[in-house]
Amino acid sequence: MAFLCTRVKAPNKHDWKKLCHVVRYLGGTAHLPLIIGWDQSGNVYWYVDAAFAAHNDMRGHSGAIMTMGQGTIVGISNKQKINTKSTTEAELVGVDEPLSLILWSRMFAEAQGMRIKDNILYQDNMSAIRMERYGKRSCTKRTRHINIRYFFICDKVNNSPTTEMIADYFSKPLGGSQFRKMRNLVLGIDEKDMSDYRFSYRNHPN
Repeated sequence: MAFLCTRVKAPNKHDWKKLCHVVRYLGGTAHLPLIIGWDQSGNVYWYVDAAFAAHNDMRGHSGAIMTMGQGTIVGISNKQKINTKSTTEAELVGVDEPLSLILWSRMFAEAQGMRIKDNILYQDNMSAIRMERYGKRSCTKRTRHINIRYFFICDKVNNSPTTEMIADYFSKPLGGSQFRKMRNLVLGIDEKDMSDYRFSYRNHPN
């Protein structure tokens, strides 16, 4: 939906097909629950990802989610505000945009009386993680132009890469089993329980 909202002024037949596909899916899966739970670890988990040059004007698309172990508490999907020159740069911009919310979420949870052990940020791009760890020192001739504002993250993030990037669900198109896997993680449901919710959107009257 975030992508289609950028196509309102000059839509084409492909955009129309995508919109119909989305409407059928939403109509056929409106019954799916969102189950939110805490794993009692004391951690808040953020997953952030970006798709490079995903839009017609070559801007990237960012996705981010916040979870405390089960289900998504915060989900973000938006077009990046600037053009980037590489996937690494898109990842760096992608994590800068929700960073204030990432920091605020911990303070808010603690203000409610929760004991937060770690506020962990996961990414899956090692080049971006190195830049976030070392800042301008790790820049090469291809990344020296990046504005210093995007290195505010240097002393804020957990530098552990992840192989399961749930934020892909909000930053790029997925299909088949990968889509279902990420959707279930976002909703906090298990595939083995899907028989209780199963309903084919392809046969939905709308």
